[in-house]
Amino acid sequence: MTYTIDALAQEATELMLPAFDYAFAWRLGSLMQTEAAALSLPVAITVAHGTAVVFSVLMPGATPDNIDWASRKRAVAHRFHRSSLSLRLEAEAGDFDFNRRYLLAPGDFIASGGGVPLMLRGGTLIGTAGVSGLPDIEDHRLIVSALRKLM
Repeated sequence: MTYTIDALAQEATELMLPAFDYAFAWRLGSLMQTEAAALSLPVAITVAHGTAVVFSVLMPGATPDNIDWASRKRAVAHRFHRSSLSLRLEAEAGDFDFNRRYLLAPGDFIASGGGVPLMLRGGTLIGTAGVSGLPDIEDHRLIVSALRKLM
C-alpha cells in the first residue's frame, strides 16, 4: 500500500475504537510483540493511555534509543491526533521543517512513521501506540496491522 495523507485520514477513521481499557492496551502491545518475535523484528513497542505508558517492550536487536524514538513518535500522534507518518508526509508535501514550523523540540517530537493515535469513535483521543526500529512505514504498518486484527 502506498500511503498518502488522504489514505491515512481514511485509515484513521476506520481504526476508531469502540472502547479502550488497559486490557485492550495489553492485547494490542502483545499482538505487536508476537508479530515482531515471529519475524525477528528489532523494534521497541509502546502503548500509552494518555501520556502514561502502559505497555512497553524492547525486542532483541533493538536499542534503548528505539524506545526514545517511539516516545517522540507517540508525542506527535498525541499532540496532533494524527499518525506521525501523516505529519511526515504533510511536511514533505509542504516542503517545511516539521519541528521548526510547530516550534517543537526535536528531542521530544519526530514526524516519522510509527506513532498512531488511539481514538475512540466520536473522536476522543484515549492513547497512542508507538513502534521504532524499522523503516518508518513498516513501524506504522506493525501498529495498524495489530489494530485491524483486534477490531
